[in-house]
Amino acid sequence: MKSAIVVGAGIWGASLALRLADEGWTVTLVEQYAPGHIRQASAGETRLLRCAHGSDDWYPRLAWQARDAWRKLEQRTGEELYVESGLMWFARDPDGWEARSARVLERLHIPCELLDPAEAARRFPGLRGDDLAFVLWEPNAGVLRARRATQVIARLAGAAGVRQVRARAVPYGRGAGVVADGEVLTADRVVWACGAWLPRLFPHEAGHVEVTRQDTFHFGVPRDWTTPPLPAFCDYDLAAYGHGDLDGMGMKVTGDAEGEPYDPESGGRRVLRHTEEQARAYLARRFPSLVGAPVVFSQVCQYALTRDAEWIVAEIDDGVWLLGGESGHGFKHAPALAGYVAEILDGAREPEARFGLHERRTARGLRTSGGTLS
Repeated sequence: MKSAIVVGAGIWGASLALRLADEGWTVTLVEQYAPGHIRQASAGETRLLRCAHGSDDWYPRLAWQARDAWRKLEQRTGEELYVESGLMWFARDPDGWEARSARVLERLHIPCELLDPAEAARRFPGLRGDDLAFVLWEPNAGVLRARRATQVIARLAGAAGVRQVRARAVPYGRGAGVVADGEVLTADRVVWACGAWLPRLFPHEAGHVEVTRQDTFHFGVPRDWTTPPLPAFCDYDLAAYGHGDLDGMGMKVTGDAEGEPYDPESGGRRVLRHTEEQARAYLARRFPSLVGAPVVFSQVCQYALTRDAEWIVAEIDDGVWLLGGESGHGFKHAPALAGYVAEILDGAREPEARFGLHERRTARGLRTSGGTLS
């Protein structure tokens, strides 16, 4: 029987462990804290599921597969993990990133629609769209309950026979091994899916992964904004995203520009005043009726991104794989990506060249524009 060790029980590691166990592998999942712990990039309360990725078609295909996979996980668990609220992309350029995204989605037969800003405002109360050319509407996009999903998938993995070890792991020399709090573990494959810890453990191979803090705010909204769930939204040019009230947590607004460098172990978890000011400035621009709304919940999240926002799926030694660079747009893909990586580990396919350990150039286009330049 094939064996694997997966280090990191974030959404990617837990999803991969579950998939391998379902396919008959003997799997050990090593996590130094607990699935969904506050230091994980997967620990945010919510993440968006959307298919638009500019001119790229690889990620939209996988995101559409992941939507079906999330639904199957819901059937398996009896829990609602995904709220299909729909998502609006606010487009200021009539032939910009959103228009390119729409052409890709149409080619892939992924539902989408171009809305007049006035129609978008009818669907999303309080929206100011006088600077918009159109709104790209993804009706099957929505919001994932991120922390809960991470915990549920880790629990499913345990039920499927995955051995879960609570320990801090470091590489064991060369080859497919792990030292977990002094205990040496070996397997046919080792996958390091440890998020913000990846560049610490592998500074040569993954040193270009940049870890930054991202402050998230949820604002109190009027009662008539709470049901049914309002759409999620992304503003590519203004590097912001969020969603309507979900589970009584208020309307989420998050800046997507890369924040300050951040240490997942020692970094403070209090949001910063200037990031709240930035969030309120965005409200004033796009949802002016909420500019004075109270913050009802806030959280410090973190990104662990490569410079081009492409992932890392690469073998660095015989049977030893790195899996990372996922923050910012990777959560939604997790159950479908797990199947992709499982095929790679089984020798049934090769990873895409884009995920290799080559030099990465700063680029934009897969997520909102962030602080990058093309």
